[in-house]
Amino acid sequence: MSLQKLARELDETARQTASMVEGIAEALAMLSDRQLATDPTVREAMQLIVTALQGQDRIEQRCHNMALAVRQFALLPPTAPDSVYDEIWASLTLDELRVPALSGIAAHQMHGEADLF
Repeated sequence: MSLQKLARELDETARQTASMVEGIAEALAMLSDRQLATDPTVREAMQLIVTALQGQDRIEQRCHNMALAVRQFALLPPTAPDSVYDEIWASLTLDELRVPALSGIAAHQMHGEADLF
């Protein structure tokens, strides 16, 4: 698979995750009805949905960041030193992609409440 194709596939993955959010956001809007929102179980379900939406947003951001890096890698000559690749990674937005020590560990960390979008 060429690097350009890989970048397109990452963008498509981001697009697909974004499109699935529409139905989830619609369900959240239904649950936020004043009468329903007073029920503790409904409030808990709403919080779970918000957390899932935040996770989707993070996945979408990761895919776009990786697609950007892959496109930049594709432009490099085969003899480019590792330091150039490191600079590309360092320029990305998400710390878990940008900081080598955090790479691949996001799933193993406890997360606080993140801002929704």
